[in-house]
Amino acid sequence: MEEDSHQAPKALAETGHCYYGNTLPCFLLLYNPLQYKQPRMSSMADQFGFFSRRCVWVNGPIIVGAGPSGLAVAACLKEHGVPSVILERSDCIASLWQKRTYDRLKLHLPKQFCQLPRFPFPEHYPEYPTKQQFIDYLESYARHYEISPRFNQSVQLARYDETCGLWRVRATGTGTAAGSRSHEVEYIGRWLVVATGENAESVVPELDGLREFGGDVMHVGDYKSGEAYRGKRVLVVGCGNSGMEVCLDLCDYEALPAMVVRDSVHVLPREVLGKSTFELAVLLMKWLPLWLVDKILLVLAWLVLGNIERCGLRRPSTGPLELKNTVGRTPVLDTGALGKIRSGDIKVVPGIKRFSPGKVALVDGQVLDIDSVVLATGYRSNVPQWLQGCDFFSKDGFPRTAFPNGWRGQSGLYAVGFTRRGLSGASSDAVRTAKDIGRMWKEELKPAKRPVACHRRCISQI
Repeated sequence: MEEDSHQAPKALAETGHCYYGNTLPCFLLLYNPLQYKQPRMSSMADQFGFFSRRCVWVNGPIIVGAGPSGLAVAACLKEHGVPSVILERSDCIASLWQKRTYDRLKLHLPKQFCQLPRFPFPEHYPEYPTKQQFIDYLESYARHYEISPRFNQSVQLARYDETCGLWRVRATGTGTAAGSRSHEVEYIGRWLVVATGENAESVVPELDGLREFGGDVMHVGDYKSGEAYRGKRVLVVGCGNSGMEVCLDLCDYEALPAMVVRDSVHVLPREVLGKSTFELAVLLMKWLPLWLVDKILLVLAWLVLGNIERCGLRRPSTGPLELKNTVGRTPVLDTGALGKIRSGDIKVVPGIKRFSPGKVALVDGQVLDIDSVVLATGYRSNVPQWLQGCDFFSKDGFPRTAFPNGWRGQSGLYAVGFTRRGLSGASSDAVRTAKDIGRMWKEELKPAKRPVACHRRCISQI
């Protein structure tokens, strides 16, 4: 049941009780209903803008993002008996995986490190599930826990209202009527869970002369396969896991890729003697300090891969795990690209100086003829664009407090999926968040020791 928020003043004045329903404007909680005055409320409504959009009371946490992080926290909340609402700007769950990944993508880590809480991958899945298998797994997860996100809800603004002690989240419909004021909704609730993740927005760098290039330019989020690039000279900007795999994919379709390597990069074998390198690192870190584990990994990488500097790749002075923990730079897990570099099928080139029509000038003086450009320049968090009045997140969109304590802020704010530790880190955050909210939920359900004018629990919930 949902009722129009315009009915609130009348119901409040006539009954003398707290207005119940999904659309309770939060400032009404602050006033004694018997002392209600129309002019006072009208001015408050104008100030907060409640009557310019539909207001929805959420009886539980508001979760922003229906990726793996959002699904995980919603499922864990259900196990604690806590309802929630997920707002998702796209029209499907895990939109990054479904719409912005290339066809050949597989999980880089073994499946046991990528499963969501209390829901293992099917036994028949391979050690490294494919993109489609992972999407199927997430959809099964949502069905199992009966999670139904509110799709096409793009969050424009979220702010904690100190006056009433509630979160106000303004979302705009992204369907056919996007931009219509009738599609603006104000969600109001006690808790806000930020689950938009580390990869919400594509990073597109400013490259001198790129607009004059004239050829095809796309971000890796729009790249699907090398089929359209057969026989073409493709410049891949970026040497992370995506850049390496796109180059490998282009080779499979007989394209001619050149990969821009501007900075140093760690390349590790995906497996050592049939054992996952990541799994080995996790095992070693139980007994050894991080710096020593880094030393061991580098020795194993040299034994398996050889000296990568001969391929034009420089290793950072900081170890791979320490670099990941401090600045979030993930080491590349080699799945065959290094062999293509050694054979000359993938050309490694230094940084870009300037583009010109059909060409690119490099910082070492080389000039290459190219047909297309793929920007494997990564993604970033978009939290600073919509979360306001809060210093829990830094300008780069990550919690200021380092892992493992960066999952909880103040005033009912939580962050899930910002650990720089992939899906296992997101699952850990989800479990902690649900447990914390579940504890408060149960405490507030206990009978009050003294009568109160109104209570947060409402008759209807979403």
